[in-house]
Amino acid sequence: MAAFRDMEEVSQGLLSLLGANRAEAQQRRLLGRHEQVVERLLETQDNAEQRLREILAMEEEVAQSLLDAKERAHQGGVELQQLQEELQKAGEEDTRVKARLRQLTQELEELKEIEASLERQEREVDEDTTVTIPSAVYVAQLYHRISKIEWDYESEAGMVKGIHHGPSVAQPLHLDSTQLSKKFISDYLWSLVDTDW
Repeated sequence: MAAFRDMEEVSQGLLSLLGANRAEAQQRRLLGRHEQVVERLLETQDNAEQRLREILAMEEEVAQSLLDAKERAHQGGVELQQLQEELQKAGEEDTRVKARLRQLTQELEELKEIEASLERQEREVDEDTTVTIPSAVYVAQLYHRISKIEWDYESEAGMVKGIHHGPSVAQPLHLDSTQLSKKFISDYLWSLVDTDW
């Protein structure tokens, strides 16, 4: 602003000089002062342009920083949402696993109760059979436990039928005693028995 005032003063001085028709020395002095003012004006203009470029560069940096910060915030928000979704899925899976675990625990308890009940019944049956079952029936049951053969008592006469429950698979038995010797049948049946006691 001071430069413009100086310029205005110089201009008015020139006008008064031209109007009053003064000496040449005064004119040179005013022209010199005018050149100084113009130089100061140009220098001020250059400084202002330089400052403006610096300000624009700083504004650009600030704007870029702001955009980068917004992008990071957006990415952080997306990651946070993904983590929340994963946390929710993990919570749902945890709930399902806990429910399944409770169910399996309950089934295990029921199976233990059934097992205990069967063991009690087996002990009672064992006690009853040792007291009341005649020795022939006991021998037949013992043979059944050892051989793991389930006999078909309703087969035709002369036929030996049943199912042998082996270690890996059940195998049907169908032997014709009219065509096979008793020794062969006995040897065959005993060959089915697992003797690794």
